[in-house]
Amino acid sequence: MAKEQIAVAELVLNMILGKTGGTRVDYFPQKPDFPFDAVYEQAFVRATPESQGISSDLFAALLRELDASKDTNMHHFMALRHGKVICECNFAPYPKGMWHITHSMCKSITGMAIGMLIEEGKLKLNENIYDIFSDHMNAFSKIFRPVITVENLLTMTSGVTFNESGIVSGNDWLGSFLNASVNGKPGTEFQYNSLNTYVLSAIVTKRTGETLTEYLTPRLFGPLGITKYYWETCPKGITKGGWGLFLCAEDMAKLGQLYLQKGKWNGQQLVSEYWIEISTARHLKTQNDTYGYGYQLWMEQRPGSFEYNGMLGQNVIIYPDMDMVLVTNAGNKEMFQDCIMLNIIRKYFPVNYHPADVLPENPLSYSLLKRLCGELENGENNNNRSTSLRGGWKRNVVSRRKHSDKKYSYRISAIVDLPSDHHSFMRAVSGRTYVMEQQNIGIAPLFVQVFHNNMTDGISEISFTYDAGNFWISFTEGEVIHKLPVGFGKAADGCVDLHGEHYLVATLGEFARDENDIPVLKLEVTFIEECVKRKAHIFFHEDNGIEIRWNETPGKKMILAGLSSITEELSGNFLYNSLLGDHNITTELLHRLMEQTIEPAVRGYLKRPEETDSIDTDE
Repeated sequence: MAKEQIAVAELVLNMILGKTGGTRVDYFPQKPDFPFDAVYEQAFVRATPESQGISSDLFAALLRELDASKDTNMHHFMALRHGKVICECNFAPYPKGMWHITHSMCKSITGMAIGMLIEEGKLKLNENIYDIFSDHMNAFSKIFRPVITVENLLTMTSGVTFNESGIVSGNDWLGSFLNASVNGKPGTEFQYNSLNTYVLSAIVTKRTGETLTEYLTPRLFGPLGITKYYWETCPKGITKGGWGLFLCAEDMAKLGQLYLQKGKWNGQQLVSEYWIEISTARHLKTQNDTYGYGYQLWMEQRPGSFEYNGMLGQNVIIYPDMDMVLVTNAGNKEMFQDCIMLNIIRKYFPVNYHPADVLPENPLSYSLLKRLCGELENGENNNNRSTSLRGGWKRNVVSRRKHSDKKYSYRISAIVDLPSDHHSFMRAVSGRTYVMEQQNIGIAPLFVQVFHNNMTDGISEISFTYDAGNFWISFTEGEVIHKLPVGFGKAADGCVDLHGEHYLVATLGEFARDENDIPVLKLEVTFIEECVKRKAHIFFHEDNGIEIRWNETPGKKMILAGLSSITEELSGNFLYNSLLGDHNITTELLHRLMEQTIEPAVRGYLKRPEETDSIDTDE
């Protein structure tokens, strides 16, 4: 496993040193554009909460608490009872009907595929994976391999040491998994590892000749009317299985409803009732504050309940005793099942809660619930983000001075005094282009770059444009210019092109001043198909330079936690210590530098090409 950990350390070190470009894994664009024009199929019937035995007031209180919690960042919420949607809310700027990254929630779908394969007689639970993939193993490895069964993969008990961090080490993930060392006896200890699920996907391909996506399309996605989806593959063309699926919230709900209906949909048995019974049973105890693990899904607090769970808040929660399904998409700062968001939901649906069969309609409460959802979808429930600026614009005389790194910037002779309204400010900065002194920061959060193996070429310039009441900010990154419209009060929709993959974004802006009266443009660039946001505070200094303080959420806490686990394992590794030693970096310094890499501050100087030749360098 040292090879894979060294690859992670190398990636981190390259980020810290400001090196842009790819990893050891071959990049190829594969993400399609969201199919806006595709007709949505088999939508659920909508009904009032009361008609299905739950009060509108309960959902209103739940949504308010989820929205108000500083530990949650909700994107989509949906609730079904008796197969009808009784509450749905999309939190601005995440629009209704948009697909969303599911992270590990899709592991449960891969588990469904294994159940189908077994039902078709093409696979058995007790098969040894080293026999299934004997052609992928070297002769020496075969001699010392323990027996790892398909069931061990399903229950996360394989013990294989090649895990998520190893995917940055090369293109052959399957070969690395099969030839990796094994901790302990397979089948005895729960060790969560997304590569177990990846190998399940590879088994589907091995036995059928189809990718997991191709296999599931006529058997699951098609019959459920799921048409707007996309599942990433590894460099070898194997569907990732344990992550990388984009899916709409209502389609996530269909997958939960399917299990409530014992695998039957429109009279067709898609997943066998037997498979649903054994896969949703607890096979293993898990860590504290979780409720156990089945076959690629988690047990929930209520007896008999379970969930498809993905990090940062991607969940399908199934309550068989209440005939209910809840769906969440979020960008929380917590990883898995033991999190604030799920604890809030458990508070409103505790073990002793039992909804009625039906309640009297309550038009007032229902209209208030609908109004709340409308406010959340329009961003009206957010704190006031639009802060007016103080002071008036002064046409100061510009003097020139040599910049500290031999480039040139321009100094205004008095403190910058920007207009009091943002339209005047936009007119004042329109046409300006700034060159970045540090050119290794990307518009995409590190989370997006690493998960999709789509690393930045570095932003070299930013510029501002104001025309007919509209404001844009443009980022030159590599050979591409991302021109993003900026909304004030409500985010404006845009798109970024990351090496041929298009990501939809919504950009919200706010003009303010900091405690030193320095003008600041605050930007929040939300990747609406993802869990994360890119944030930037642009400070306009008196020398006509700018400083950009970058951040992403969620990000820092989780990235540093992952880095800590890797550095602890590698602390005694000679190659790792040599790698750091070549750059005079200690482990402690590595963590401090990584913090600065996650939340960098970079300066830029004003670009005035028409004056470049006539600049007098003498002060």
